Amino acid sequence: MGGNIDTEHFKRLERLRELRIAHGDLDQVIDHLSHDPQVDQLMLRRLKKRKLQLKDAITRLESGLIPDLNA
Repeated sequence: MGGNIDTEHFKRLERLRELRIAHGDLDQVIDHLSHDPQVDQLMLRRLKKRKLQLKDAITRLESGLIPDLNA
């Protein structure tokens, strides 16, 4: 059973790493596009919304990795 827990923990850490990379990449794209006066504002809003969704997913995963002190 301990091996299964370690595998799940590793999968969560890997997913967290992937989400952080995607969030950072999206942040760079948004920053670059926000300096372009001819950028499609709807697209920019959608990218910002996606970035917020990624941040929420990161927060949920991080919260799940914190051990329960009552256990």
